[in-house]
Amino acid sequence: MSDLQKRVLDDVKVAMRAGEKHRLTVLRMLTAELKQREVVESTPITDAVVTSAVEKMVKQRRDSENQFRAGNRPDLADKEAEEIQMLMGYLPQQLSEAEIAALLDQAVAETGAAGGKDMGKVMAWIKPKVAGKTDMGKLSGLIKARLG
Repeated sequence: MSDLQKRVLDDVKVAMRAGEKHRLTVLRMLTAELKQREVVESTPITDAVVTSAVEKMVKQRRDSENQFRAGNRPDLADKEAEEIQMLMGYLPQQLSEAEIAALLDQAVAETGAAGGKDMGKVMAWIKPKVAGKTDMGKLSGLIKARLG
């Protein structure tokens, strides 16, 4: 069992004892996602798998939050935002804009990227260094802007 998975399971117990129903629901959804990956995909649970699952859940909630805001449902959007904050606690410290810009400069220099056709090279170089530390969709936009 990975350290991060153990932390999630411990937090489930704490939420149960404290009677935090909403937090418990979010954590149970996360443990269900981890169990599904372990059983269906035959993937042993590592910290990388937990991080990937949390990233997926955060992305889903961001999409839902945007849809709820567009549909004039601030109550549901706020609930999604709250869930995002709970899940973000299981991700590594997020990179600042300056750190992302520095990594992007380094990636472009080391890959010799000159235009939009080299975006794949830059993504392949930068992705392992920022996994779980930034929103990949946002990063992709920054790379496009830089190369395009």
